[in-house]
Amino acid sequence: MHEWALAESIVMAAVETAQKEKLKTITEVTVHIGELQQIEKEIFLFALNELAKSQKPKIKNDAFHLKTEKSTLVCKTCGHCWKYSDMKKKLNETESESIHFIPEVVFVHARCPSCGSPDFEITKGRGVTLTSIKGVR
Repeated sequence: MHEWALAESIVMAAVETAQKEKLKTITEVTVHIGELQQIEKEIFLFALNELAKSQKPKIKNDAFHLKTEKSTLVCKTCGHCWKYSDMKKKLNETESESIHFIPEVVFVHARCPSCGSPDFEITKGRGVTLTSIKGVR
């Protein structure tokens, strides 16, 4: 599953960082999830906690904190800004699923709601980012 692969990357990055910092226990890991990833948070959190169980240094139970970053899309033609959530209702299941696995597919399915241009950029709300790790030495 998509969430499990992302969770594995986050856990491995946290462990690597903790080892470099000589932490004995990881107490908190903050992860920002871009809205365009459309991650099933419950599955993702379950995967993070399951993968964390066998790690060295130890990762404390409930160490993972997930924060959603809303998307911002900006039209390069007219400058209009909008959110992915504003257009999500107009997508069919196949389009939405495609964006879930490859967020850049949004460029195929979206148009500026103001001028109809397909030329826009995503300025916020994509990807999964490990933003902080706290621990005990």
